[in-house]
Amino acid sequence: MAELSQIVKAYDVRGVVPDQWDESLAELFGAAFAQVTAASAIVVGHDMRPSSPGLSRAFARGAAARGVDVTEIGLCSTDELYFASGQLGLPGAMFTASHNPAQYNGIKMCRAGAAPVGQDTGLAEIRTLVEGWSEGGAAPEAVATPGKITQRDVLADYAAHLRSLVDLGTIRPLKVVVDAGNGMGGHTVPTVLDGLPVDLVPMYFELDGTFPNHEANPLDPKNIVDLQAKVRETGADIGLAFDGDADRCFVVDERGEPVPPSAITALVAARELAKHPGGTIIHNLITSWSVPEVVAEHGGEAVRTRVGHSFIKQEMARTGAIFGGEHSAHYYFRDFWNADTGMLAALHVLAALGGQPGPLSELVRQYDRYAASGEINSTVADQAGRAAAVKAAYQGLEGATLDELDGLTVTTADWWFNLRASNTEPLLRLNVEARDEATVARVRDEVLAIVRA
Repeated sequence: MAELSQIVKAYDVRGVVPDQWDESLAELFGAAFAQVTAASAIVVGHDMRPSSPGLSRAFARGAAARGVDVTEIGLCSTDELYFASGQLGLPGAMFTASHNPAQYNGIKMCRAGAAPVGQDTGLAEIRTLVEGWSEGGAAPEAVATPGKITQRDVLADYAAHLRSLVDLGTIRPLKVVVDAGNGMGGHTVPTVLDGLPVDLVPMYFELDGTFPNHEANPLDPKNIVDLQAKVRETGADIGLAFDGDADRCFVVDERGEPVPPSAITALVAARELAKHPGGTIIHNLITSWSVPEVVAEHGGEAVRTRVGHSFIKQEMARTGAIFGGEHSAHYYFRDFWNADTGMLAALHVLAALGGQPGPLSELVRQYDRYAASGEINSTVADQAGRAAAVKAAYQGLEGATLDELDGLTVTTADWWFNLRASNTEPLLRLNVEARDEATVARVRDEVLAIVRA
């Protein structure tokens, strides 16, 4: 068994099964979760990985042994678990390792109403308890009356809730290719889209946590090649790709070209502002200039945050924001307990596309205004030293502003870049945006020359 420091991350638990953790440890996590949340009842769900049912059931046993009633919702997407937590008003635990390879598994935990559990909001305490029990040999105290474990299927309720938030009744018929990557989208998409004027072309809907076709990570270009080809081959209006636990959604247009998540953020922001005039929209500092521009044009207020779901959710709660988006295709909705749901974002895109006659490429042009590099990773031994060298190079540049909200951001009238250190690997991540491709290439190459010197 590995050190808990290797599997308890900033926002979740994640590691290789059974080398780094197993069902006996999952049971201790269940007991600790029960103690830290002080809940009388919780809800637990899991994805399609081979190890998920056993780990999930062990966690439920650990919580029930502390007197907590457990509702098991079985196979579900992560946003379906958030729905259950929000709708039932219960803390929740989702067993998934998202887009990681098959041998990994993990736990995403939340308090009642889908409020995130991270290092500062309970995860550190959970780890301390589990460490004490697993190393000291003292088991958590069982109670006289254990909790009950019951099963409940919430898929139809989840689909109905999403459909209640987006009007799809009057859209024109659309041909939609969906690549579920053998992940949980194969479970949720048929129910969510059932009865809509959608000709669904399913790809890799068979639930298989060994991912026989490709990794369930649509942000990596090689994993959407099949989707792009199928959209072109079938003459579809749009293609959607979900990650393993189906909380992220990636979009390709009718030509099979990827639509940047920033453009989706801007499109959904405009639609949410039509419903909630003057609302606040959260975006992380790597999303495109297009996002705050579109928000301002639609009478909203844009708030810029650090990268990461805990920061987005924190700001959404603080500001009462109606919507938030990230460059990584995570989309957060006030109407969904401030939690992220790629499925709801996908419904907004279908509604926008089906509500007008033109193709998707034409529709998104108004939301995709600049040239961008995408995220470029450089492996470096000295992250701080290389970042400092970049800062020194741009410090005196006329007309440039520097800020360090999250890494280093340098902004001029014609371009900006952000350079951030990875929390988990010896990497520096670079994102560049400019008014044209040539400027993107020039700035990218200048910065990388310093980073990789």
